[in-house]
Amino acid sequence: MGILSAFLALCFLVFFHELGHFCAARLFGVKVEVFSIGFGKKLLSKHIGGTQYALSLIPLGGYVKLKGQDDLNPTSREIAPDSYTTKPPLVKITILSAGVMFNLLLAFLLYVAIGISGVKILLPIIGDVQNNSPAQKAGLLPNDRIVKVDSSPIASWEQLSAMIAQATPSHSSFAPLTLTIQREGKLESIFITPESSSYRNVFGDTLYRPMIGIVAKGEIGIEHLGLVASVQFAAQEVAKASVLIFESLKRLIVGLIPLGELSGVIGIVDVMAEVAPSGFYAFAMLMALISVNLAIINLLPIPALDGGQIVFVCYEALMKRQMSDKVLYALTLLGWGVLLGLLALGVYNDIVRIATRTMQ
Repeated sequence: MGILSAFLALCFLVFFHELGHFCAARLFGVKVEVFSIGFGKKLLSKHIGGTQYALSLIPLGGYVKLKGQDDLNPTSREIAPDSYTTKPPLVKITILSAGVMFNLLLAFLLYVAIGISGVKILLPIIGDVQNNSPAQKAGLLPNDRIVKVDSSPIASWEQLSAMIAQATPSHSSFAPLTLTIQREGKLESIFITPESSSYRNVFGDTLYRPMIGIVAKGEIGIEHLGLVASVQFAAQEVAKASVLIFESLKRLIVGLIPLGELSGVIGIVDVMAEVAPSGFYAFAMLMALISVNLAIINLLPIPALDGGQIVFVCYEALMKRQMSDKVLYALTLLGWGVLLGLLALGVYNDIVRIATRTMQ
């Protein structure tokens, strides 16, 4: 059941991306000839209003075939009022980027729904105090709940960490903070001066930040956000996911992340299948992250992707002429080769990873 839920969710993400292209094309009067989920042989298809809607054999994405546009034969052009070819550059770019915008919109809406239904938060309750740390010297104890840092209310451990991380340096150390804690039903104020501490981020880099030497107890709470707060939460989460994915891509390109870590559609479905039984919150968070990932991946300047097509349109707009058919065809073949190679590598890595896990 988990695998089926994961597969359907991934198909929906692809569908929503292609829906963006479809809506933008129709908005600007471009005929949509094919709307397909998946590539290759069409398993199911139906013609409605001049458009063929299809479910195809290979569920590694999807595509929208516009009149006057053919990704497999980029030199073909059709001159007609409802053809993509005859539209001005800004309209073409809008149509090409609409899929990305829809993926970001879907992620945003998922995060809003998560905020309204309830965000899981790690409560700011101390589980352990490290020896010889600022926290121990200041008198903090396990089970203390931190309710304020200076004058700012604290509802989660994430907020607490962010407030400590913003501690202002004063000469060679940090300025003291005033913590309001709840201990055995009573409120107390404690003054504490953070110290610098090293840590590793998700990419393995060693960084430095202020610390006070406490560990969370691990208690989870649910915070139901209002509509405005949910919108703010959604905007922050989309931005955070985008930065994380951009940074991951950059590190993959420069070799800081080995190609063996690259995952494909099998790996995505596998992770989603594992998360599916955990409930709405975890599954929706993962769907939103994958939706942002699809948006950013499609912006890469690879001719087989939206980003590559946007580059072609920008070139033609700036140079006031079309790219030669020979160059356009060669770049498109190269782009498809790179894309299919990455897809194949991702699938290979997924199979190896799952096989290794199964044999353990």
